[in-house]
Order: sequence, then C-alpha cells, then structure tokens
Amino acid sequence: MGGALSACGTSVTGSGAAKQGPTPKPGPKAAGWLMPEETHPHQKTFMSWPTELIWKSDTAGVRDDIAGIARAVAEFEPVVLLANPDDVKAAQRACGSQVEVVPIPVDDLWMRDTGPSFVLRGKDIAGVDFNFNGWGRKQKHSRDKDVAREILARERVTRIQAPIVAEGGSIEVDGAGTLMATESSLINDNRNPGKSRADIERALTQTVGATTFIWVKGVKGKDITDYHIDALARFSEPGVVVISTPPDDAPQDVWTGAYDQARKVLDRAVDARGKRLELVELPEPVDIGRRGEGFLATYVNYYVVNGGVVLPRFGDKKADRDAVAIVTDLYPGREVVQVPVDTLGEGGGGIHCATQQMPKRN
Repeated sequence: MGGALSACGTSVTGSGAAKQGPTPKPGPKAAGWLMPEETHPHQKTFMSWPTELIWKSDTAGVRDDIAGIARAVAEFEPVVLLANPDDVKAAQRACGSQVEVVPIPVDDLWMRDTGPSFVLRGKDIAGVDFNFNGWGRKQKHSRDKDVAREILARERVTRIQAPIVAEGGSIEVDGAGTLMATESSLINDNRNPGKSRADIERALTQTVGATTFIWVKGVKGKDITDYHIDALARFSEPGVVVISTPPDDAPQDVWTGAYDQARKVLDRAVDARGKRLELVELPEPVDIGRRGEGFLATYVNYYVVNGGVVLPRFGDKKADRDAVAIVTDLYPGREVVQVPVDTLGEGGGGIHCATQQMPKRN
C-alpha cells in the first residue's frame, strides 16, 4: 500500500468530463439496509495480525503498531483480532488480555478492506462481503478473500454478497444516505470490468443504502488501493466533511492534483438532505523525518470508537497537537488518543485501514 496519500486511501456523478453536481437519487433502498455512520455505537472492533509473508523484515515493527492500536481501542470497546493459528500466542502476548485473539487465517492486516462492512435494518444486522480481490489482484489474498465470510459465520450474522468488488476503505458514508468514493478505486477494470458508474451506484444502493453519491476522481495505479477515500475525506457527521489538507508549499504532483480536484467537488457537493457540505481542514504533518515514498502521512485516517477517537501520531509536535485540537472539536465529548504508526504508515495505510467496526443493533 504505497503512495503519498493512499490508504486502505473528483467529479460528482457522470463519466469522463462529468457534470458537477449531486447524483440524482436512484431507486429505493433494496431491503432497507443502511450502513450507519462510524459514530453509531459499536458492539466491537475487528482487527488482523500482520504476517511475515507480507511484511518480511518490517514484521516486528508493524506488529508493535497494530498491538498499540488494538490496546488503545480496547480501552473503549471490545476488540477481536484475527491471527493465523501459529501466531495466536504471540499476538495475545503483544496485545494483552483486553484483546480477544482468534485463530482465523489471514494474509495481511487491512481489516477495513478484507472484513465485512456492516449494515442495519431496524433491529437486524448484516454484513456486506465486497469480494476482496487484493486491491485488483495486486497482492496475495488466498486467506483474506475469506475473512468477511469467516467473521460473519463466527458472529452468526447474515452475509450479503455484493454484486461488485470493493473495499471498506473505498467508501465513506454519513449514515444518512450520502456516500463518498474515488472513481479510481471502484470504477476500475481491476475490480469491476465492464461496469459503469451507474452499475456501481446501483450495487451500493442495494448493499449499503446510499442514495446520493459524491465521486472524486482519485489516482489510478500509484498505490495499491488506487487511492482510497478514507485517506482524503471523512464524514464527522452528516453535512460535515473533514479533509486532509497538504501544506501551501507542497510540490505539485499527482497527489496534490487529486486533492485540488477533490476540494473543488466537495466545495459544491450536496448531500442526501439536499444541503451543501461544511468542509473542515485537517493539515497534514510536515516535520516527520525521513520516510519512505509510500508513507501515509494523513490524520484523516483516524478511527472513531465508543467515547473516543484513535488518531495517528507522526512526531511533528505542532501538527500532532493541532490535529488533536481539530478532532476534539469535531467529536465533542470523545477522548482523543494518539498512537504511533511508524511502520504501519510505511505500508501506505493507517489506523482506519486496520480496523472495522461492528455496530450495535438499533
């Protein structure tokens, strides 16, 4: 997972030089399923233990990062961490007794993308299996392709198999019918050959209850995810989008170009309620020392938990402090906890990419 702003991370509906404006609402929600906002109370969080198969010499470092995240989340809600059977004892030692480690085979740690995306309908719950294919067959996924199915079977939750290939990090919802996504990730032949934007919108309406779509262009082929939305822009609540903002003197490249294009779209986008969005800037860190080209330096890839927010810490003291202040204002009443992601970030992902919430039933 590489790329300066990639994650397990702009035009609004249309194709090519698309018309700018909100997507007309498609048909009614299929079966009434709706993906709730991340602030909806959680039953638990799912995570996954990194393997040497993928991380090689960085395994020890990334395991430290994942254990730190798991322990931080477990202070607020239950955590279930999947690990290969041979790794269960080591993972349990690293994460502590507050984290439940279960022997389910995995290839990698990106639970946001491999795990199910949960949806609610009244008092019912189901999990959408988005047919994980290794971000367009870029990485081994013989075990990860079954992670969503394994979790849903363990939890005895209904499985909804999506008619498209996607990842949890490729979509961002406000819980009220609005969905943000990058064209580069979803409207891509490495996942959905021959499918149009309209086809993908219909599938997302059926599975997660989206009625209004805000599409940003994104960047194809520069990172393993083809530029997931959850490194760029997130809903903190309906009508409010927090956007990862590069410094004014950032060099003009494909990433700043994608930001500029996305910003223009979001500035004039309308949500499912017919209201313009309020944009909140979350400046990216600058003083982070020597990092790899693919390091994910964005605070927007945070994770909202019951009563808190788990936020990355990059070592840029001013930017770290400012990020805590901004996120605290975005989520009043929640405790903001920062954890380091030094090795995780080198993999092109972050805290949000490594977690997946199971919401409480209504």
